[in-house]
Amino acid sequence: MHNSSPTDPSAASNARSAAPGPPSQGHAHAKAILFGEHAVVYGAPALAVPLHGLGAQADVRLTPGRETRIDSQLFAGSAQAAPQHMGPVVAGLYAALEATGVETDEVQVCIRSAIPHSRGLGSSAAVATAIARAVAVLRGKILDHDALHAVVAKAESVAHGRPSGIDAWAVATQVPIRFQSGRATAIDVGRRLIFVVADSGQQGSTAEAVAGVRELRAAQPKHVEAAISRLAELTEDAVDDVRSGDLAALGSRMLHAHKLLTSIGVSSPALDALVEAALAAGAHGAKLTGGGLGGCVLALADSDEQAEHLALALRAAGAPHTWTTEVSTT
Repeated sequence: MHNSSPTDPSAASNARSAAPGPPSQGHAHAKAILFGEHAVVYGAPALAVPLHGLGAQADVRLTPGRETRIDSQLFAGSAQAAPQHMGPVVAGLYAALEATGVETDEVQVCIRSAIPHSRGLGSSAAVATAIARAVAVLRGKILDHDALHAVVAKAESVAHGRPSGIDAWAVATQVPIRFQSGRATAIDVGRRLIFVVADSGQQGSTAEAVAGVRELRAAQPKHVEAAISRLAELTEDAVDDVRSGDLAALGSRMLHAHKLLTSIGVSSPALDALVEAALAAGAHGAKLTGGGLGGCVLALADSDEQAEHLALALRAAGAPHTWTTEVSTT
């Protein structure tokens, strides 16, 4: 029998294999597109807000000598055996490892996310951002906005095909952003914004919705282009509303945007019903958020007390889940 000494290389290797290192953490939050979804695909501006009440955390640790493993609510097992729906997570992980120069891809990733999957709230982008930040901490590096965006964009391309890029910026930024043609600009908030997010109970598909709008645009170009142009105008006006704190104007524009999105075929009866329920309960405005064809509705409340009332009304109207979140003044 071979007796290894403390300086024996094989003993050191075995020790490393047996004892994974401490985890490094990364965080990100959900987002909601307040204005401009679908129009942003055609180069128009969009306005997105952070949803700090819904977050994602990733713990990453080196595990030399072991296979790379992912543990999450959706899947637990080897990264190589991950199912198709975990593709964005795997892509984001390996992109982060490559970007930070981690010498080994033998890691364990533990994901805890409160962001509902396939609901238009940026779940895949937030998880990829949390992983990238955790990997950077593990390596003792800081990813600037552009480097982080590049990593998350690789994950998003797996999730959505050819995404506009807005999710990758919005989940990593603490304030609302105006996004257009790959560039994000921070927006000051003149008055606290309180939103109630209501889940329709139906999964949305951004890729399917974008394809549907593209087909409609080919068949009815004037109708769709007019809707895109008007959505762009609403976005620019809404930026001013956020800065000035004009909740009444902002809410009115939200309803107008929802009607335009309905006209290009990306709403659904469930989403429309939740919008009507929010308005009946006194919301300043409400609209679908994200790709549509399912997903969530975003309702603008006047106060914390009214937000509680809205949440009850939306659940009574069929929403299986609601979340209340705020965007603070800057």
